Amino acid sequence: MLALVGPPGVGKTSLGESVARAMGRKFVRVALGGVRDEAEIRGHRRTYVGALPGRVVRAIKEAGSMNPVVLLDEIDKVGSDFRGDPAAALLEVLDPAQNHTFRDHYLEVELDLSDVVFLATANVLEAIPEALLDRMELVRLDGYTEDEKVTIARDHLLPRQLERAGLEPGEVTVADEALRKLAGEYTREAGVRTLERSIARLLRKVAAQHELGERELPFTVGVEELRPLIGRPHHTPESAQDPAERRTAVPGVATGLAVTGAGGDVLFVEASLADPETGGAGLNLTGQLGDVMKESAQIALSFLRSHGAELELPVGDLKERGIHLHVPAGAVPKDGPSAGVTMTTALASLLSGRQVRPDVAMTGEVSLTGRVLPIGGVKQKLLAAHRAGVTTVIIPKRNEPDLDDVPAEVLDKLDVHPVSDVRRVLELALEPARAAAPEVPAAA
Repeated sequence: MLALVGPPGVGKTSLGESVARAMGRKFVRVALGGVRDEAEIRGHRRTYVGALPGRVVRAIKEAGSMNPVVLLDEIDKVGSDFRGDPAAALLEVLDPAQNHTFRDHYLEVELDLSDVVFLATANVLEAIPEALLDRMELVRLDGYTEDEKVTIARDHLLPRQLERAGLEPGEVTVADEALRKLAGEYTREAGVRTLERSIARLLRKVAAQHELGERELPFTVGVEELRPLIGRPHHTPESAQDPAERRTAVPGVATGLAVTGAGGDVLFVEASLADPETGGAGLNLTGQLGDVMKESAQIALSFLRSHGAELELPVGDLKERGIHLHVPAGAVPKDGPSAGVTMTTALASLLSGRQVRPDVAMTGEVSLTGRVLPIGGVKQKLLAAHRAGVTTVIIPKRNEPDLDDVPAEVLDKLDVHPVSDVRRVLELALEPARAAAPEVPAAA
């Protein structure tokens, strides 16, 4: 039993179809998103009006075969309520030692499911119950690099969208440089769904202009033609912006890396120090932070308070001046321990007055003693850093073996520093202290 886990748009469902085609078996997809009734899996008893077999039995009936490939789509979206827990009913279905005697409430006879190949797809691994995950072999699909997106777009997405736009092959050609700009600046995602939509918009615009007599075919779309056709890019890398406009241009802002249901992403942690006369005391946290993330902020502040003299930080100011920690975007819920080092760096930058280097992003849990503890999703985070134009990444030392899973072309463009102590993080991330200006002697 395989579980394909990864962000949207990386081809999990398509991979299931390919497995069925390669094995020469029937393919059936069972959508589990939003299912909350246990009877949807085990079937309804026939005493009820409108009783039906469960979805597994209906899938086998639809396939017309006892050995199809059944894709349980979005298994992490299964919920539970007063009607039972469908995830608990799936335990027997997915256990090869038990499913040869699966009993559906509607059929009331034992059904042998041991010849069925079950595949499950999910976006978030943590949402799958532990007992259910124990019955499946995990296969991670962590998103594509920019080079892979260009190849997929050129060989697969472009021919499909040419046909849908009513264009013949060769009438419109998109240069590789234009595809790379679409993948890097017009879209920022782990998969290729938004990239395909951008290509579709591009081709529809060219087809409409041709029908109106405004453009001759064949036509090649280059980098210069993207803006007139589909507008300006929405995701300019931070490194390409004017230094004065970067978010890390002021002390107290650090760049972190996170994993969401849509893949890896870059987030910023902002810290400000209240005025002793007008601001309150204590720590104020905003940005829809979860309990674990709030605790990370408390740990970061406690570490700096207890090691202020060692780090040469004026932590005495914290007695009367409150600290406000904010993580944009405020409308997106966030949780997890991996922002600990980012929060520590943001606070240290604020207290020292030293900016955080704009080309540095970091991830890792921090302990009260300053140890950098391991986290998950290293591959997705490094891919996100690469997409965002970051060149230096700080990860926990104990996550160093995870670098073997990262594509070589991404590692070649990133300077990765595995660290075990938060003091080393501050050395790498903070800009050097500016030398004081020499005093000008008073005029005689």
